[in-house]
Amino acid sequence: MAATSPGGPRPGPAAPNTVMRELRGDLSPGEFATAVRRAAREIGEHVSCDARYVGRVESGEIRCPNYAYERVFRHMWPGRSLADLGFAPRQAVRRRPAEPPVPAAPPPVAPHDRDEENDDVYRRTFLTGGPTALAAALGLDGAGSDPAFAAPPAQAVPAPRRVGAAEIEGVEQAVRDIRLLDDAQGADALFERAGQSLRSAYVLLNEGRYSAEAERRLQSGAGELAISVGWLAHDSNRLADARSFYSEALATARMAGDAALEAHVFCNSAFLARDAGRPREALRAAQAGQSAAAGLGSDRLLALLALREAGGWAVLRDRSACGQALARASALFEQGPSDADPEWMSFFGEAELAGLEAQCWSALGEWELAGRRAERAMALQDPHFVRNRALYTAELAHDRLGLGDLAGAAGHGSAAVVLLGGVRSARIRAMLAGTAGRLRAHGAVPEVAEFLAAYDGAVKAA
Repeated sequence: MAATSPGGPRPGPAAPNTVMRELRGDLSPGEFATAVRRAAREIGEHVSCDARYVGRVESGEIRCPNYAYERVFRHMWPGRSLADLGFAPRQAVRRRPAEPPVPAAPPPVAPHDRDEENDDVYRRTFLTGGPTALAAALGLDGAGSDPAFAAPPAQAVPAPRRVGAAEIEGVEQAVRDIRLLDDAQGADALFERAGQSLRSAYVLLNEGRYSAEAERRLQSGAGELAISVGWLAHDSNRLADARSFYSEALATARMAGDAALEAHVFCNSAFLARDAGRPREALRAAQAGQSAAAGLGSDRLLALLALREAGGWAVLRDRSACGQALARASALFEQGPSDADPEWMSFFGEAELAGLEAQCWSALGEWELAGRRAERAMALQDPHFVRNRALYTAELAHDRLGLGDLAGAAGHGSAAVVLLGGVRSARIRAMLAGTAGRLRAHGAVPEVAEFLAAYDGAVKAA
């Protein structure tokens, strides 16, 4: 099919991609999406494939995948071209015609004004261009109440433009990108950029024009983005900021009547309250999250919320209640994944389960149990999740110190220093600082001296 030009004829209805449907076989769309994400990890690629994306491919809505998906699909089916997989040539889907302009307003930035590959670049404006660049791209600059978007005095404010699928997907993709970068780098370097992304999302929500369905997705996306920024604040030890962002997300969830978003907010709020030394607030948040999640059909989500509850009981030193919550979490986890599991829970596998159990046993002073679970978390953790590997190693150092094993604590501390070189997380640095502080009185132990030298060097270089 020849490529169309802005003045040429509109393309006909999308033709279903029967090849990709046949390749899916008996797998559900969610199971197939999981297989695609697993294949991506095998080649060091990252795609946020879900059941919705699979449906868009099979319906023909996605006529040609972007380059990341192309690499993954070629890895899954070696020797097959895009045409062999049922897709159109890339050049045939570029620069499709634009919609007519909305009356009394400048022409909208419609989803099909760009080809799908360029949409990926466009979405990343949320992370790289900041709020001013994004607002200008959407025709919203000068339209917001945030000083960063304010128009100069006496200047006419342009009418807000229509918010379409590409803009909403930009918000959703920003959330995925933040999670990916946080896994690899930690929160410190991302916090400011992510905050700009969040302001941009709320400009869309508060100043844009959109349909009822678009509003629902935009509210959900903005709420998820607020949670992501809150987590970055948490991991950067900006605990008051994190609480504020979570409050914003909770308000958005309540206004939208979005139980899934509400459960996510409570899950993160419980974790924050535990780390901030408010264990009873952590319990209330975890239990509220379980109530919100009760009708969502995700055992894995309920398992994670039970672990958050266990964390609160552990800080309160209630071993019995903590053990019951951990047992409930384990039983729910064993029910396995399902299509109802939220996309943001992709991090929650066996490694994360073991790591959170280790934190509970550590808070209870059960150092042997804590150490065994932290070792299991390290063994199960994928190598590319550098931040989590640094976290679990720092946890191991803390647990070995609790057992009185000075050399073991120092050895794990030294390993954590090496891992932390590529990760910026104030929370993990604070854990290591505590271990270093307690070991300074034992500098005569060779392993301790080696760790302290490496740690102090890393602190000076930071």
